[in-house]
Amino acid sequence: MKFKNIFKNTSNMTTENTEIDQEIDDVTLENNANGEQIIIEELSLEEQLTQDLAKEKDKYLRLFAEFENYKRRTTKERIDLFKTANQEVLLAMLPVLDDFDRALVEINKSDDELLTKGVELIHEKLKNTLVSKGLEQVEVKAGDAFDADFAEAITQIPAPKMKGKIVDVLEKGYKLGDKIIRFPKVVIGQ
Repeated sequence: MKFKNIFKNTSNMTTENTEIDQEIDDVTLENNANGEQIIIEELSLEEQLTQDLAKEKDKYLRLFAEFENYKRRTTKERIDLFKTANQEVLLAMLPVLDDFDRALVEINKSDDELLTKGVELIHEKLKNTLVSKGLEQVEVKAGDAFDADFAEAITQIPAPKMKGKIVDVLEKGYKLGDKIIRFPKVVIGQ
């Protein structure tokens, strides 16, 4: 029996403590709310406007910077597009240029100087036109060290003195601006 009374008293005390804690929390919240109101009221209209102006100015500066970045990026993309706009046409013309190179080699074997001179003039005119559109030849020659970033190895042949070097250039490579549009095809030594 004594045990039950002690338990009831403890239980009542716990309930009373909980109610007191709740009342304290309510009073604290009211005080905090009043304190916030006091702080808000203490800020003058001028200070609030200054803060609002600073926020809006920050938003404006961020938006302006973002727009400037957008303009810079689109301008760069346009320039790159103009540089490579002729890429397909130039790629289609490269086999014609290769044929002219082969024809010149064969025509130089003949004795007809007028024919040689005429074909050379046409060849130079075609080359100059392609160069004016941004086409450049990738410079590789026999004896250069092979670099897979600038040439395509077609085959390897045994050549102890030329190990890792270009032995022969089978097809010229070309680039448009900084971009290689056709890699030179080479034979390298093994």
